[in-house]
Amino acid sequence: MEDTAGSNPQSLGFTEKLKSWLSWSWTYVCFIWFGMVLIMIYVLWSPLKLQETVTSASVFLNTLTPKFYVALTGTSSLISGLILIFEWWYFRKYGTSFIEQVSVSHLRPLLGGVESSSSTGLFASVNGEAEPRPSVSECKVWRNPLNLFRGAEYNRYTWVTGKEPLTYYDMNLSAQDHQTFFTGDTPQLKPEDAVMQKAWRERNPQARIRAAYQAIEMNQECAAAYVLLAEEEATTITEAERLFRKALTIAGKDINLLVYIKRRLAMCARKLGRIKEAVKMMRDLMKEFPLLGMLNIHENLLESLLELQAYADVQAVLAKYDDISLPKSATICYTSALLKARAVSDKFSPEAASRRGLSTAEMNAVEAIHRAVEFNPHVPKYLLEMKSLILPPEHILKRGDSEAVAYAFFHLQHWKRAEGALNLLHCTWEGTFRIIPYPLEKGHLFYPYPGCTETADRELLPSFHEVSVYPKKELPFFILFTAGLCSFTAMLAMLTHQFPELMGVFAKAFFSTLFAPLGFFADKMESFMPSSFWHQLTRI
Repeated sequence: MEDTAGSNPQSLGFTEKLKSWLSWSWTYVCFIWFGMVLIMIYVLWSPLKLQETVTSASVFLNTLTPKFYVALTGTSSLISGLILIFEWWYFRKYGTSFIEQVSVSHLRPLLGGVESSSSTGLFASVNGEAEPRPSVSECKVWRNPLNLFRGAEYNRYTWVTGKEPLTYYDMNLSAQDHQTFFTGDTPQLKPEDAVMQKAWRERNPQARIRAAYQAIEMNQECAAAYVLLAEEEATTITEAERLFRKALTIAGKDINLLVYIKRRLAMCARKLGRIKEAVKMMRDLMKEFPLLGMLNIHENLLESLLELQAYADVQAVLAKYDDISLPKSATICYTSALLKARAVSDKFSPEAASRRGLSTAEMNAVEAIHRAVEFNPHVPKYLLEMKSLILPPEHILKRGDSEAVAYAFFHLQHWKRAEGALNLLHCTWEGTFRIIPYPLEKGHLFYPYPGCTETADRELLPSFHEVSVYPKKELPFFILFTAGLCSFTAMLAMLTHQFPELMGVFAKAFFSTLFAPLGFFADKMESFMPSSFWHQLTRI
């Protein structure tokens, strides 16, 4: 065992040395090989009768009709066009070039290339100091704190439009959440809990509802079953609230169930217009379970307080949760920007500001907007109604389009209520992109913008929604190359078909010019070397 363990590092070291040597010598080998090819062609010119071969090839090419060249260039254009279409489809679906991906994956290691690690390197923090980039996953998906009710809201949308607002990926995440949240800590499942575990995994809504009734038949006090019925069978918020109240009375001491039910009851009260009652329930819930900050109940509270126009209370909540040590969200950043914009937006005028400059309060508002836009650049287009809204998903990706949809869906009305706030946002939000470094290797106020948001958002948002992408991806080189090749060969095919004689003259002139340096090099070699030397070399 020791011999084996000791031989592995040696073999690995030899492999690494071989790769490094190949990568170092690659450039020089190419030049040497090219030079040797030229020398061999010149040396073997007479023995192999290359002159006669070139002459016969020229005669053969001269006998070809223009139709052959039209077919040749047309076929080249067709093949490059097919490659272009595939490359474009692959780029639109996966965000990268297929040829580039294969080249990087298979050829780069052979040439000694090293993959850049996302967990290394330095970037600027808020105070300008260098910090190590965190190695945690950049694209963690979070439960939407304000997610809608399936039966009373999502299903009604489906009945009216015939479109499914939720993706299978999103619903599958919810099923996993419910399984973990309601039955994950139970050492031994009760029969009704086992039925409910299967119920959350069912893809068919009717099958889930039937399983919930089956669990209730087994045990009339199965609170999780009433939760499922409130979420999926209830067609109105009032009916959902009744079922949640029933579940609350039989939930017992299950903390997970109590927190979930009380939060949904508070959301029911908010939707039914009992906003002060909803605010009290949320505050009580946060006091009773202060360690459950990961559930982001404060975002529900912020939205309800904004509806009450209790801006002082909103500021108090922000003072607690808009902390540098706590994770940010679009709700935190944009609500902070809204409060600062509201203080100056009613009297803000772009013309006056350009003449006299920005006041201190206006500068603070603009900086808050820039901070919010840097955190999530997708939100302004929804707030300014430059892009249509859809129902928010049940899970969101922070700094992604899914979070922007969820925020704007609930908070657009609060921005409209603040006079001039949207006008100030319209005048200033695009200035953020002049502050963010390009390319986005370093963040300005936050970590560098993650590059995986597009893929995750496409999984979370329905297919009929056009996903907003930031930063905009440049077209890969191979798409541009194949597009140029396709266009060029198609143009050659058309010109050869229309003007065969003129294109023949042009082709001869082109190739004679192309091979002129080679002939010049051969003449110089003949004049430089004695003829006897080449004669003896060819005899060898």
